[in-house]
Amino acid sequence: MTQKIRLNAFSMNCVGHISSGVWRIPGDQAYRYTDLEFWIDLAQTLERGLIDGLFIADVIGLYDVHGGNADQAFRSAAQVPVNDPLQIVPAMAAFTKHLGFGVTSSVAFEHPFPFARRMTTLDHLTKGRAGWNIVTSYLDSGARNLGQERLLNHDNRYDVADEYLDVCYKLWEGSWEDDAVRRDAAANVFTDPAKVHEIRHEGKYFKVPGAHVSEPSPQRTPVLYQAGASSRGRDFAAKHAESAFVAAPSRKLLAEYVADLRRRAVLAGRRPDDVLTFAQFTLVLGDTDAEAQKKLDLYKQYVDRDGALALMSGWTGVDLSKLDQDAPVADLEGNAIQFTAKAFSSADPDKVWTVREIADYAGIGGDGPVLVGSPATVADALQQWQADTGLDGFNLASITHPGTFRDVVDLLIPELQRRGAYKTVYAEGTLREKLFGRGPKLPVYHHGASHRALAREEAFA
Repeated sequence: MTQKIRLNAFSMNCVGHISSGVWRIPGDQAYRYTDLEFWIDLAQTLERGLIDGLFIADVIGLYDVHGGNADQAFRSAAQVPVNDPLQIVPAMAAFTKHLGFGVTSSVAFEHPFPFARRMTTLDHLTKGRAGWNIVTSYLDSGARNLGQERLLNHDNRYDVADEYLDVCYKLWEGSWEDDAVRRDAAANVFTDPAKVHEIRHEGKYFKVPGAHVSEPSPQRTPVLYQAGASSRGRDFAAKHAESAFVAAPSRKLLAEYVADLRRRAVLAGRRPDDVLTFAQFTLVLGDTDAEAQKKLDLYKQYVDRDGALALMSGWTGVDLSKLDQDAPVADLEGNAIQFTAKAFSSADPDKVWTVREIADYAGIGGDGPVLVGSPATVADALQQWQADTGLDGFNLASITHPGTFRDVVDLLIPELQRRGAYKTVYAEGTLREKLFGRGPKLPVYHHGASHRALAREEAFA
């Protein structure tokens, strides 16, 4: 039986996401990112292609590691200007029925109590199609703008995240009982106060005594996404994530990541398939291989290498402008996304990556692979990557707007469907039901579900 491929669209509420400089290509419409019509059109295109979800990245801060300032980021539109990811989702949800929405929010920059309300609201407005990409952040510039001297060190950020999630779980899963909302006009009772419970959380990083202020949404807890690929990040994903994203330039690294994450999930008391794995890819499609290659050749003419290095410096936490362009990167260590630097240095034991080669590689597609060709050629490649790594699917980034995603929907999806490798209809229900084929809420053995006992404990206290 042919294995099905899952696809997400990977975007950001900005001009330049991960392919640096391509906003200058004639006809590109990324500059319209401030228009709701731009996002509505994208959402409808993705739903036409039965894409599982739109995953919206975000950063709070500027890419100011390269050269010691943000000048290059501003010039290159390297994820700046950038707008809030959550606010565009309700409009897209109103014009679609099935497409899921994964929004990025950092545990470092917003208190969990108001955040929990925002996500509950989003899950209501999308009728249960909301997801949260949990990030711990990697740009010190964002921390400084919120009055912090710098971010905590890498592993300590995950300690904060663990407690942050526990606060959210208590609010989402334990504060309101399923039948707390009565809407009983005759009795003049909308909500039964006996069925709403204070969470009384007192931890190392957060103190939240009260109850959640929002009634339970269709999923209660949004679908949980996470992209940490370091050892500490993998432990966090094994405990919390339902979908995990990774970017790596080789099959070897991806296969190791998938196997290791599933092993850790089992150690955390979960099933191996409870965490879906998606790899970041960028596709260049044409009716023929030659046409696709012609597109790529055009895109490369607009690549901004300095912009790519500004992004890579931010991702690694290392100022690559200070290094010899032909210097190897095998020993790079920073306090940002640890896996980024190590991925390049360990992807191929016989290759030593230089700064120049990383800039060329990252100019199109950032730190993930790029596939170029006809629908048949790209479908062959995706199926082979999946077979070789055990991936569940791919997180597809765009180069041009709206061209990249329209090509995926109009060219690639029909080819995958013809092979029996892609769904022909959406499953019904919430995002969690569509992804896992079970109920709308977290499974009982997920760590978050343990906080449902909050109501029971208070009831029998």
